[in-house]
Amino acid sequence: MFKYSLEFIQAVKILKRGQSAGKISVIMCAMNENWLTNIKPDIGNYIAGFTDGEGSFNISMIKRRDYVGKWKVLASFNISQKDRVILTFIKNIFECGTLRERSDGVVYFEVTKTDSLKEKVIPFFNRFNFLSANKKKNFLIFSKIVNLMANKEHLTKEGFNKIVHLREILNEGKGRKRKYNLKELITEKSSETIRKTDSIQ
Repeated sequence: MFKYSLEFIQAVKILKRGQSAGKISVIMCAMNENWLTNIKPDIGNYIAGFTDGEGSFNISMIKRRDYVGKWKVLASFNISQKDRVILTFIKNIFECGTLRERSDGVVYFEVTKTDSLKEKVIPFFNRFNFLSANKKKNFLIFSKIVNLMANKEHLTKEGFNKIVHLREILNEGKGRKRKYNLKELITEKSSETIRKTDSIQ
């Protein structure tokens, strides 16, 4: 069991009282200078554990006529929970992303900007690891895709093919939903793409 730092406890108390999130920045001002290295281990491990159970890494394909290849690739990291307090706290730690609420009261913390995923989300979970093997695998696959996107490789046919094949092994198992399957996204398979994809399994 983690012993939470004074800063962590104070931040949660502020949120529960409904006070300004700006006060959290004052409490954790040291983090702003060197964001990742100054995150307290108890806070980082708490968020990693929370994400292990409630978070997900996803890659969506959206049909867009104005895009090269007619597909937009959208990478997203999200955590869903009915407790807005903890998600607001996590959003403040990451210093990026958005909060949105469904009609049933479920709140989503979501990060979709490629720069934020590469500079905030991926470094965070590289430092604060997951315990479950499945989440570790999905994070590794997601990281590879985000890096391809950050290098603009998703705008090329070869890069897009790599992402599509990596997406096929992301979040495997029951309950996974895909609006578009592999055959709809790609018509010719590259043996080199498949070989590189298989090598991470």
